[in-house]
Amino acid sequence: MEIFKKWSLESMSNIFLKEIRLKNFEKNAFYSKIDGLNKFNHLKFNQPITFFSGENGTGKSTLLEAIAIKWGFNPEGGSLNFNFATKNTHSNLEEYLVLGRGEERAKDGFFLRAESFYNLATYVDNISDNFSEYGDSSLHHQSHGESFLNLVNHRFRGKGLYILDEPESALSIQRQLALMVSIKQLVDEGSQFIIATHSPFLLALPNSQIISFDRDSPIEITYEESKPYELTALFFNNKDRMLHQLFDQE
Repeated sequence: MEIFKKWSLESMSNIFLKEIRLKNFEKNAFYSKIDGLNKFNHLKFNQPITFFSGENGTGKSTLLEAIAIKWGFNPEGGSLNFNFATKNTHSNLEEYLVLGRGEERAKDGFFLRAESFYNLATYVDNISDNFSEYGDSSLHHQSHGESFLNLVNHRFRGKGLYILDEPESALSIQRQLALMVSIKQLVDEGSQFIIATHSPFLLALPNSQIISFDRDSPIEITYEESKPYELTALFFNNKDRMLHQLFDQE
């Protein structure tokens, strides 16, 4: 039985960011040493959900950050009107990025990055005492996972571009499955997601585009070709053997 059908025509037409191009950038920047970015110059978004998958240090979060900043989001996260800075640590890669926008204009948007979520939650506390869009309480008064899900379920208004950097970092497996349901609902209502993730669960969302950063240059792959899937399946199918290889000192 087919559980998921192809995305609706509405969700496919609302691809607000259709492509990106990366111009030649300065050779003394740290990201110039990342092979995946050195050999990358063009990417088309052909599904309402695009995943960036790859090992640590392969450039996926650096590129995701640059896309978010170029779109107009605050570097540490938030919506287009969030304006705060704890420490300026982002690269200037966005200066070399060209965005190809779709015909439809996004009505909402949010940049959610796990590493600076504490700073975002503090900013929300400072600008308002109305938390109706964040689960009816301060994000600091919720568990890390609850705050992530409440943000998606209450603040993401739909028909928007949502850029998420490793959203699974705060979520149990059960909550990752709940996030998948929320993402699909938002896509069905005409939203677009670009997500950097290591989660084999999130990557399994049907009809999604997966861009691997584990090669010499970013390339589109299938779910079964992704490293999170390969390694998770290998571990569960060969648990004892893998543990023996990892820990046997003889």
